[in-house]
Amino acid sequence: MSQATDSYSAQDIQVLEGLEAVRKRPGMYIGSTGPTGLHHLVYEVVDNAVDEAMAGHCTKIEVSILPDGGCEVRDNGRGIPVGKHHQYEDLSAAEVVLTVLHAGGKFGGDGYKVSGGLHGVGVSVVNALSSLVEVEIDRDMKRYFMSFHNGGDPKDKLIVSGDAPDQRTGTTVRFWPDSEIFKEGIDFRAATLLERFQMMAFLNKGMEITFIDKREGSNKTEHSYCYEGGIKDFVQHVNASKEALFQSVGFFEEEDEEQEVEIAFQWNTGFNTDGIHSFANGISTSEGGMHEQGFRTALTRVVNQYARERGHLKEKDESLQGEDIREGLTVIISVRLRDPQFEGQTKSKLGNVSIKSLVEKATGQHLKEWLEENPVEAKRVIQKSLQAARARIAARTARDATRRKSILDGAGLPGKLTDCSSQEPRESELYIVEGNSAGGSAKEARDPKTMAILPIRGKILNVERSRIDKMLNNTEVQALIAAIGAGFGEDFTIEKIRYHKIVLLADADVDGSHIRTLLLTFLYRQMKELVLKGHIYIAQPPLFSTQVSKSKIYLKDEHAKEQFLKENPKHKGEFGRLKGLGEMNADELWDTTMDPTKRTLLQVTVEQASIADEVVSKLMGEDVESRKNFIQKNAKDVRFLDI
Repeated sequence: MSQATDSYSAQDIQVLEGLEAVRKRPGMYIGSTGPTGLHHLVYEVVDNAVDEAMAGHCTKIEVSILPDGGCEVRDNGRGIPVGKHHQYEDLSAAEVVLTVLHAGGKFGGDGYKVSGGLHGVGVSVVNALSSLVEVEIDRDMKRYFMSFHNGGDPKDKLIVSGDAPDQRTGTTVRFWPDSEIFKEGIDFRAATLLERFQMMAFLNKGMEITFIDKREGSNKTEHSYCYEGGIKDFVQHVNASKEALFQSVGFFEEEDEEQEVEIAFQWNTGFNTDGIHSFANGISTSEGGMHEQGFRTALTRVVNQYARERGHLKEKDESLQGEDIREGLTVIISVRLRDPQFEGQTKSKLGNVSIKSLVEKATGQHLKEWLEENPVEAKRVIQKSLQAARARIAARTARDATRRKSILDGAGLPGKLTDCSSQEPRESELYIVEGNSAGGSAKEARDPKTMAILPIRGKILNVERSRIDKMLNNTEVQALIAAIGAGFGEDFTIEKIRYHKIVLLADADVDGSHIRTLLLTFLYRQMKELVLKGHIYIAQPPLFSTQVSKSKIYLKDEHAKEQFLKENPKHKGEFGRLKGLGEMNADELWDTTMDPTKRTLLQVTVEQASIADEVVSKLMGEDVESRKNFIQKNAKDVRFLDI
């Protein structure tokens, strides 16, 4: 594959100028050039408008998908500064923002106290990855215009194009993603954008964000989000498909000179212990951080203190554990800091130690007051926590049994597991297969060095409706926990997983979809890091096959079949509908679904944990009407299977 070369001199060292680096390695800046990266362009522009809102200068943001597929973002903020830049004398500040990486108003000065931007590459990256960008700036009673094309090359220098209408201020950015960069397509998905915009509106009380889809066939659908209750409304939204333990939503806030915190909370009758959703400067911190640590510590201390003072804890050394208290709790933690320190490129974990102290202090004081001022609600919280503690104690034997499983020698692994010979998790894959017959075919078809097979009989327990003691008595759940080998719930340790790819392999029918959903619910609720770190995949067994010359072609679904016929209009062959996995022979299963050189695996990802929480609750909870409405609304987008 590689070829030897004698040349390695100064001439071989390349320096990429300006936005060229972004076009050369777009994944470094937006994650990928697939649908996720495409939508990230919109978020980068909208985030700038949201920063204006957080600074108190913007109340309305309007996002439009244009008839030709471009995107327009308009805000009523202050407008990007248009004066000459002190470091680039031949450029205006607006041109610097659009063409220079790491340039913006968020690295000092008084432009922004807080912002979501960390690296300052936002709108310049959008420019680099677009075929055309147009910018209108309304400022100082005038309207300014400039444009760029072919990945950031200036097309029209900044000019005054007229007077600002109605003395308005603000910025309008229109951009058209470059199809040479986004080869998987440049079609924006409205539902994906709406989820993000609604979350932004929740986190910025009183800010209105409107989305209009002007493309043909969309009927110019318009959605507006504005929440005067802010994160209190957010909690009610997440809990909408759950039965609340009480109607009111608790709320408190605190601030000092450099940072501020808002917290809203409400318990429900469910059993989920992972309902904390945190944000820093509007960015979802899915891996938590110091703000979550401060809240958890104070929550456990305050509730135990209250329960002891009211006589609910009889023994002197009796205490509720954090997981007991958090059962059924939904919390939104939103902090804003002048200098946020995020761990890793993904900005998913907050590292500022100072915010831990502020959150812990605020929670300790205000939660204590809330419990004392709401004795009826407080009693329900304590009773639910005590029930969770009793269930935890009843499940201790089963939990201890899972802890004792050896991941080194395979002792204690489930008998139905056919393990791989490799001891290296990075190259090992676990196929969780629907049914024993399909499991038999998969065992015969697999690569025994790297592929392990775990057959699952029927539909596993719906853990969304079950407490931990009932969950641990389920044979299939026990097998899953033992095979993965890293514990579960509070004790889950990602470093101990025995396989870095966990592949769900079920029939391409309704029952198969149900089984996948049950498995995803279990993995997301009890081994959440597996999902967040990208270890979960869904196999794509084909529904159809057809003969082309002497080769058999496999097609995943109706959509793939229609696409094949578009590309091969003269094809006269018949399409055979494949039988279930259990009726495929080993060769066919390997060729269509398991061969790493041919297979298609769909990686399960979570863009926003709070949205995932809401989706799982709707699909797997007790509220039938919410589930029905969700399915009807999203059925047309079923191929977008990311949580």
